[in-house]
Amino acid sequence: MSIHLVGGGWAEDYDGEVYRDFVAEASARATVSGRPLARIAVLLVREDSTTASERAGSYHSQLLRVAECVPVVTAIVEGDLFTSEVLSGIDGVLIGGGLTPAYLDAVAPIVDELRLLVADDMPYLGFSAGAMIAADTSIIGGWRIGDVAVCAEAAGEGLDDVTVAEGLGLVDLAIEVHAAQWGTLSRLVAATEAGFIEGGIAIDEFTALIVGDDTFRVVGTGSVWQVNQHEDGVLISTLGA
Repeated sequence: MSIHLVGGGWAEDYDGEVYRDFVAEASARATVSGRPLARIAVLLVREDSTTASERAGSYHSQLLRVAECVPVVTAIVEGDLFTSEVLSGIDGVLIGGGLTPAYLDAVAPIVDELRLLVADDMPYLGFSAGAMIAADTSIIGGWRIGDVAVCAEAAGEGLDDVTVAEGLGLVDLAIEVHAAQWGTLSRLVAATEAGFIEGGIAIDEFTALIVGDDTFRVVGTGSVWQVNQHEDGVLISTLGA
């Protein structure tokens, strides 16, 4: 089973290429458990109940466009917390997009249980914010370091200073999303050069990095940008789908 990190990107008619392997892995797990269809927990945090309900329907429809499954969607508003019941009787978990600091707060009560399930080969898919918080050390927002802007203020997730925090600990490199579309690669570069993190990856929209046991691969239409520390600053390379 794998960790699926999706760089965002939404379209109501999207065929779901970046979700396909995740749903297949959840279905394989369901078969072992004796369930005819995979039960996939979808955890969403939105700014209000109206947008929560709308996005819940969108994720439900997207998964069903990929394959037959049972999306079990829990959508809460910012400031509320998930409880362990959302992880009961599931074959995979998808944590969606929205305000990254709010997601990190919302999953705090279930982090230990989530880690145990993933260690037991349950597939995980993080979409946008859900990908960012999957790291050991997560960039959760901010658009400047000191007085220097390192990305657009609109990409700051409601924070001014670039901020890192302990994430879910599912992967060992920091993760940025919407890389080519929002220009967040520059924040990853700046955070690495400043020593906030040791390096990381930035994923384009409609693109996923799939991390397995000692393997990884890219699917989708974009690139994954790799940033590593170097004696002269940082080293940047790309991985194509």
